[in-house]
Amino acid sequence: MINVFHQNCKKLLEAYRNGDLGQTKMPEDSNPGFSDNEVEMRFAYFTLPMALNYQRDSYKLWESVLKTWQDKETRKVFDVNEVSKMSDDELRSCLTKYKVALQPNKHIATWKSIANTIVKEWGSFTNFVKAASDDFLVLKDMVQVKHKKQFPYLSGPKIFNYWSFILGEYGKVELENKEYIEIAPDTHITQCSVLLGVITKDEAVKLSKDDISEKWRILLRGSGITPIEMHPPLWFWSRNGFVFTL
Repeated sequence: MINVFHQNCKKLLEAYRNGDLGQTKMPEDSNPGFSDNEVEMRFAYFTLPMALNYQRDSYKLWESVLKTWQDKETRKVFDVNEVSKMSDDELRSCLTKYKVALQPNKHIATWKSIANTIVKEWGSFTNFVKAASDDFLVLKDMVQVKHKKQFPYLSGPKIFNYWSFILGEYGKVELENKEYIEIAPDTHITQCSVLLGVITKDEAVKLSKDDISEKWRILLRGSGITPIEMHPPLWFWSRNGFVFTL
């Protein structure tokens, strides 16, 4: 059973890479294409909006984020030092212009809280990442334990794990211990989990997200595949109506 499961996961990964799963443009592909010397802005771009990515259309969010970056009047929201000096009204005006922020109070507070934390504790996103020693487990302790309250929403398990994945894929951070990044079982991942035999239909309703994540981690042992690696292929496989057959 385990060997078949591993084979199916490898087939899905290959299908994803070959474009056989249907539309596979990631929401985060809406980005300006940062150069190698734009490290600070790259980290800010792929971190601050992630904390607002809760119960909303990810594609629309990142399209709004890109528009905000492209507008010279609003690009300053990605500079944490600038944000830390801004009034709430100025930040609100910038973040609502292209609908990055949909909740004019809560989203503004979240964005500013994270920016202020970065400036106060580390001075910059670059120093923040360096402080984690490019290690997922150190990063996890920093964001989810030591400074949990200072990273609203980003410190939540679903967003934190996915953001850690994006930090590697788009932020170009080679994280050690990335095999510990948990898969986030949203609706799409849960549907795939049933199809692949990770859980039953009953378990899809009864089990907690943590329990489903743990099952993925256990079943993938020995495959050479990390749980979070499976997130994009599974997400698109389900989202595109399972057009690819195993």
